[in-house]
Amino acid sequence: MLASFQALAETGCVEFLAETYHHSLSFLYSRSEFVEQVELHREKTHALFGQEPTVFRNTELVYGNDLAFHAEQMGFRGVLCEGADDVLNGRTPNMLYRPPGCERAVLFAKNYRLSDDIAFRFSNKAWPEWPLSAEKFAGWLAGPRGQGDVVNLFMDYETVGEHQWAETGIFDFFRQLPAAVLAHPGFSFRTPSEIIDHCEPVGELDVSNMSSWADTERDLSAWLGNAMQSNAMHELYRLESAIKACEKPKLLATWRRL
Repeated sequence: MLASFQALAETGCVEFLAETYHHSLSFLYSRSEFVEQVELHREKTHALFGQEPTVFRNTELVYGNDLAFHAEQMGFRGVLCEGADDVLNGRTPNMLYRPPGCERAVLFAKNYRLSDDIAFRFSNKAWPEWPLSAEKFAGWLAGPRGQGDVVNLFMDYETVGEHQWAETGIFDFFRQLPAAVLAHPGFSFRTPSEIIDHCEPVGELDVSNMSSWADTERDLSAWLGNAMQSNAMHELYRLESAIKACEKPKLLATWRRL
């Protein structure tokens, strides 16, 4: 897998984003631990792929105004978020936005309808649009669903081959998609940094409540929806000072994995 990612990096057409090294909810509980994990991820990305990430995606797209502010303070030019209906409040996800309190960082909103057409509905034979071809999807992008400066499709890597098995035709779909998109005049592919260089934010997007891309609620309930979950997380982060005071790297690594 790493060899395939390194081959992608060598094309010059792929940008690697920064995340939390341990795919954690550290931003919600410990800002110092959050910073440490992001720096670990930055270092590993540079070591493996020779890239210095300048755009940030938090775990499971967990996002709020405060995250954007901290990301900007850490030097990031852009942040990804879920383009949920209550987040956008009638606006399109197909534009760049400026988070409140940020002077430079811009916000990329996920087009969740188009993303979920691939990530979740692709193999659903009861879906009225099944089967989904690359040409049909490219037509949606070129139509009203894709109007704007940029269409952000965010999905798990495991969508291709795990959530959607090879038998569904997902591999052929992705092989055919670039040519189908480029067949429409005015369309091109750009990395997030290239988009920041070419597009201006159209306004401020205020996300006062924490959002995510999880489930239909698109909030934190997938991980903190009941008292047992919340208590487990509080107890885990309550151990942080004691764990770090031990100065035992293996113990710290185990705690972080939890």
